[in-house]
Amino acid sequence: MGAMQHSDGDFITVLLQDEIGGLQVLHQNQWVNVPPIPGALIVNIGDFLQLMSNDKYISVEHRVIANKDVSRMSVACFFGDNVQSSKLYGPITELLSEDNPPKYRATAVKDYWSYIRDKGLDGTSALLRYKI
Repeated sequence: MGAMQHSDGDFITVLLQDEIGGLQVLHQNQWVNVPPIPGALIVNIGDFLQLMSNDKYISVEHRVIANKDVSRMSVACFFGDNVQSSKLYGPITELLSEDNPPKYRATAVKDYWSYIRDKGLDGTSALLRYKI
């Protein structure tokens, strides 16, 4: 089983993949294989960190290609706030200036995740909804 193109909605995702591989990232409009390195952790920036950093850090579009001949196993840990939190998050004030105005509107975590659940994995970023 693979996974279609998407970016993770959280702050950061830490991934441990096996020797089979299959993870690809979108770089300059080209899909690039992420070669497995035994014991290495892959750290992906998520959409929520992109929102908070006002695009200083960009979430990574990625996908997983299934191998029909062999099973693949990976372990992903998603780091973020409680999905039921009413706390508002927006671009970090210290990163904003006249030359760098906010690019996203603030949102409550629970509203953000509710939107992601309703939207589903459709290959588009949830950030588009919060873009100013």
